[in-house]
Amino acid sequence: MMFDLLNAMIAGDLLERTASTPRVQQAVELSLAPVFLLVGIGGIMNVMMARLIWLAGRIERLADPATGACEVSHAQELLWLRRRRQFARIAIKFSTGAAVIISFEIALLFVSVYITAPIGTLVAGLWVLTIGLLITGLIYFLRETLLAADGSGKIKP
Repeated sequence: MMFDLLNAMIAGDLLERTASTPRVQQAVELSLAPVFLLVGIGGIMNVMMARLIWLAGRIERLADPATGACEVSHAQELLWLRRRRQFARIAIKFSTGAAVIISFEIALLFVSVYITAPIGTLVAGLWVLTIGLLITGLIYFLRETLLAADGSGKIKP
């Protein structure tokens, strides 16, 4: 009986807090900047994935799938492609981490409208972590891009 009364009071309080249209509007407004960042991260990751898929396809075409061996003429290019693939994979991992953290932050910002706990420091820390992960991912993507522009995997006549 006592549990039911306590449960009804908590549920009633929660319903009262979430039923307010201005509070929901405030929650959505708080979440907009991180949502735009998430969309941007998604666009960047789309480019990274396209490059990774191209690299994987090229490696597969050059290496003999049956034995894992390759022609001597392609050995240098395969090493170059595998190094590029490694940078692309790391870039995608860091960018995915940034997307996960910013998604968690969006959820926290939405919930923060309905709770009284001070979570501003946590939100700021998550924002800094997101930007750090994104910068790291972009640096690895830059390394892959510079390696591709160098073209040192091409065998020169």
